[in-house]
Amino acid sequence: MKKRTATFNRKTKETQVELTVNIDGEGKNHISTGIGFLDHMLDLLAKHALFDLSIKASGDRIVDDHHTVEDVGICLGQGIKEALGDKKGIRRFSNASVPMQESLANIAIDISGRPALVFNATFQTEKIGNFDAELIEEFLEAFSTNAGINLHINVLYGTNAHHTAEAIFKGLAKVLKDAVQVDERIKDVPSTKGIL
Repeated sequence: MKKRTATFNRKTKETQVELTVNIDGEGKNHISTGIGFLDHMLDLLAKHALFDLSIKASGDRIVDDHHTVEDVGICLGQGIKEALGDKKGIRRFSNASVPMQESLANIAIDISGRPALVFNATFQTEKIGNFDAELIEEFLEAFSTNAGINLHINVLYGTNAHHTAEAIFKGLAKVLKDAVQVDERIKDVPSTKGIL
């Protein structure tokens, strides 16, 4: 099988991001965005999706973390989209309910080529450490749009914002791992349209 890998670089006046992803990896990763909480979430994502992931990012954090978080999401989405290639044989759909202590997140994905994010989650605090909790939705919006995926996130309950975020990212990892898998019974693109 052809290696499903991609390298994606993005440089703007606000940020610089270098990313390499192997979606048939082992969960090995080296992530350095300058934003500790984002690094932690991406480490979880790579580990549980079994994606080998390298990200090096820098940005105008003197303003805030928004541009860096968004641009990392853009690059990860573009990288995964490129690594998937023509998408022949992939399972395409997946969903998972993932607990993290008192929090429970339900994540559903369709690698459809039609991007959409449904985000039903609230955080009990505005900050998770020094990280703005609202940036989780911004990251996921940038990611799903650029990956061309339909992503539904529903947090059923949870009181600890860190735990809620972990449940979301672990759930995202699980559905990505499942949806990108190649099923030998699927001989072409899994769509009645013949294209994704």
